Amino acid sequence: MVDRKHLEEQLKNAFYWFHENPELSYEEYQTTEKIREFLQNYGIEILPYDLETGLVAIVRGAKKGPVQMLRCDIDALPIREQTAFPYRSKKEGKMHACGHDMHIAAGLGCAVLLQENREKLHGTVKIIFQPAEESSLGALKILETDAMQDVDLVWGFHADPTNDVGVIGIREGYVTAAVDRFVITVKGIGCHGAHPDDGIDPILVSAAIVQALQSIISRNVNAFHPALLSVTRIHAGTTWNVIPPEAVMEGTVRTMEREDRILYEKKVKEIAEKTAQAYGAEAVVEWIAGPPATYNNKQMADLCEQKAKEHGLQTVPEESSMGGDDFAFYEDENTMGRKVPGCYVKIGTGAGCPIHHPSFEVKPEVLLPTAEYLTEIMLGGSLEIYKKLQQ
Repeated sequence: MVDRKHLEEQLKNAFYWFHENPELSYEEYQTTEKIREFLQNYGIEILPYDLETGLVAIVRGAKKGPVQMLRCDIDALPIREQTAFPYRSKKEGKMHACGHDMHIAAGLGCAVLLQENREKLHGTVKIIFQPAEESSLGALKILETDAMQDVDLVWGFHADPTNDVGVIGIREGYVTAAVDRFVITVKGIGCHGAHPDDGIDPILVSAAIVQALQSIISRNVNAFHPALLSVTRIHAGTTWNVIPPEAVMEGTVRTMEREDRILYEKKVKEIAEKTAQAYGAEAVVEWIAGPPATYNNKQMADLCEQKAKEHGLQTVPEESSMGGDDFAFYEDENTMGRKVPGCYVKIGTGAGCPIHHPSFEVKPEVLLPTAEYLTEIMLGGSLEIYKKLQQ
């Protein structure tokens, strides 16, 4: 029998270690080995996938039931930490500023508790310690294996510094946006800054494109559909008196609805290319698709709310975010070849600085309650949900 206080102490110590030793996307070698060591100490099975970083643990229940998956992301950010914690980052310019250290520790605790309660568990749970979420594509590394082929239900969670410990954000429907990136290269003709009539100014063309792109949301997208476009980088020229031959701009599109995502890609290309043509220039558009939008299944969201209340936790409506999460790949019909029901909740970690801030913090007392809460979700009610979804 696992001693609750002992497990809590171990989870805190693990959390401190992960916070002190952050590793960036695709570089989580030490992190992976520390996770492996913790799991092996409890006799938890690790599936033999050939992953460079990250791993998949599995707990096999004594009763028949669905295959469930819990995703825990493990990478850090290139941010210089500005806290006074005794366990602050030891790696200059790297920090767990998004709570992934908390995700790892809570996931480890959940694995231990599920292993302890195998006799009560219907089916199987895979706990995926996923690399490179901050790249927006780390989930694809897991999907290169067959880890997800038999999964029936997927669960995700995230640290939430807008709420106190003991508060869970839950809602059905879309909770994170689809994330796409674009790069537009405008090709003009360079010339002297005093003789613009001798060339075609790509900076002027770029300005016109930036303005025109904002018309997509105001004139093409349903006003009740959340969507946005941001141009976040423009680069052109090398000095003050030369009109350059080329300008490059980069930005992001965020959408919730699948049809809006398709529309944006089409309209960005049309506007950039035709605006450039009107000025006698050329625009080349590169579209880099990221994860789709995350959608919470109603029955799964209802179960999360029920278990939160049974566990003595407060629930609040989860805020929809135009931020993205590659957790959505695990649900996505296009990626998976089938639609997999999922639910992604926000765990209050103590109100404070927002995620990706150099002073972001997670209160360690959230670790064990989060592990217990996640365990209760997968032990109780998931079988009934699975049966209903199969009807």
